[in-house]
Amino acid sequence: MHRIPDSIVPEGIDTPDVLIDRDVLGRNIERMAAAVRAKGLALRPHAKTHKVPEIAALQLAAGAAGLTVATIGEAEVFAAHGAGDLFLAYPLWVGPRQAERLRRLSATARISTGVDSAEAAAAMGRQLGDAAGDVAVLVEVDSGHHRSGVHPDGAGEVALAAARAGLRVEGVFTFPGHSYAPGMPVEAAAQEQGALDRAAGQLEAAGFEVLRRSGGSTPSALLTESSAATEVRPGVYVFGDAQQLELGRCSMEDIALTVASTVVSRHEGGSGVPRRVVLDAGSKVLGSDRPAWATGHGRLIDHPEARIPALSEHHATVVWPEEHPLPALGDRLRVVPNHVCLTMNLVDDVAVVRGGELLERWSVAARGRNS
Repeated sequence: MHRIPDSIVPEGIDTPDVLIDRDVLGRNIERMAAAVRAKGLALRPHAKTHKVPEIAALQLAAGAAGLTVATIGEAEVFAAHGAGDLFLAYPLWVGPRQAERLRRLSATARISTGVDSAEAAAAMGRQLGDAAGDVAVLVEVDSGHHRSGVHPDGAGEVALAAARAGLRVEGVFTFPGHSYAPGMPVEAAAQEQGALDRAAGQLEAAGFEVLRRSGGSTPSALLTESSAATEVRPGVYVFGDAQQLELGRCSMEDIALTVASTVVSRHEGGSGVPRRVVLDAGSKVLGSDRPAWATGHGRLIDHPEARIPALSEHHATVVWPEEHPLPALGDRLRVVPNHVCLTMNLVDDVAVVRGGELLERWSVAARGRNS
């Protein structure tokens, strides 16, 4: 029976486990920082991807202007670990408890958040009271993803409502999430730039100085121009994932995160039954996200010709090509998740490795901080 070397997975690792290649991680962080800096943009990476203070520290040391987070809970974690500039890129609805947490945060870090309606701006100002001026807001605009965000032509009205509520209006932001589709990054980046320009013009016409124009997801960040934006907020770039591979936004050499798994079932197939192995890494560690255009539920970093057509909670079914030897029971394979952000929210800690050696373990400190 053919055996596949598993020396890349340290002996001390029990599967399934999340592996972070320390060298690839560092290279990804430095490369994005340099590329964004060369374009005259600020980098504000989205920490919801990794949720790890050690990785945030590496990003800040490489020149990031601050961090982007999705929730107040994430902001609390990173502020407690020394991050001094945090942007909650989300249209918060602020009640009494959220307001108290924002007050505490703004005492230790520079806090900005999103808003996309006059009603939300008024509620935020009302709840923050005398502390309203301590929190800056950026008006979220829809640049084509059609999720949250006001139409660019309505950005001025929202900004005026925020100012009336006592909030500091700093600018506009958008999320070109439709860049996460085949053939869309260039078009999404162009739409992002148009929306930011139009929204910024609305704010200026209403008498505001636009200090920040924030855009950029991992597929579109390097397509964003400083003529439209002042900063970009990519997140997945630190690790890469199977979606980015299929979009052509990274290569296998850029993949820093894999899930170590073990072959627990093996079938040569025949008579219409697929030739396959089953791994012990299912949706409870890989995540269940699969875009309609994806070729499977992830990829194998050392065997790109294999496909994962089915995923259960604790099983990954891998169809193996006829021209390649089928792995043996007990072989250890590394899976690239489709959407790496989900994987990081499913584990308490990760193994940091280099050349098949376990260096240390990092806590996923912001895991589960969903509010």
